[in-house]
Amino acid sequence: VVEVRRQFQEMKRNPHYAPEYEKCVQISTRAALKEMILPGMMVMLTPIITGWLFGPRAVAGLLAGILVSGVQMATSSANAGGAWDNAKKYIEKESLVPKSSPQFKDIKAAAVTGDTVGDPMKDTSGPSLNILVKLSAILSLVFGGFFASDWGGILIS
Repeated sequence: VVEVRRQFQEMKRNPHYAPEYEKCVQISTRAALKEMILPGMMVMLTPIITGWLFGPRAVAGLLAGILVSGVQMATSSANAGGAWDNAKKYIEKESLVPKSSPQFKDIKAAAVTGDTVGDPMKDTSGPSLNILVKLSAILSLVFGGFFASDWGGILIS
């Protein structure tokens, strides 16, 4: 926001100033990557720490829970996001109330708000949960030999 405001002020002072889109994209990308470190580490370390502390059976239970909850959450996110998107389209077609109706403006505003939430749900949240399930399963498979060795399940033999 600070960078955008700075560029707008610069545009007011200098009419030939060209916006520097790259700076805004760079700031957003850096912030997004920084914020994804902790969730990424949680996804990668949870099966490893579980297998190290509790052994391969605990990892199998963890994977079952990740699979069941991940599939349910991904399906729900994708379906709910699609429903909000379709609701907006339905309202825009004047299927609920005509545009001339005094209620149309408020209904359309609510639908746009729902679509703002729905688009990220169907386009990013649902598919990203698929990656979470796959990454957890692959890491568990790669470290399976470690979990089954003397180093796995150090708290429960």
